[in-house]
Amino acid sequence: MNQVIINKNAQKQLQKLPLHIVRKLQLWAEQVEMLGIREVRKISGYHDEPLQANRIGQRSVRLSKAYRAFYIEHENDIIVEVIEVNKHEY
Repeated sequence: MNQVIINKNAQKQLQKLPLHIVRKLQLWAEQVEMLGIREVRKISGYHDEPLQANRIGQRSVRLSKAYRAFYIEHENDIIVEVIEVNKHEY
């Protein structure tokens, strides 16, 4: 069974975000828990990608054109920890 954890920092950020972004993250988390992170990565709409520079080891998913969620995988992809949700700067 897969598990998605939203850490305290990300929970705090979610309180200030639009409801449709919160719902999109909830949908993504439900899909990860049902299908596994490897299968959800195949869904092109999320644009799941590994990050570089000071964020090596982290990945991001697109929740909308403006918002992204950043996460880390633990224990062989069984636990996914959302560490940050914010507005992406282009």
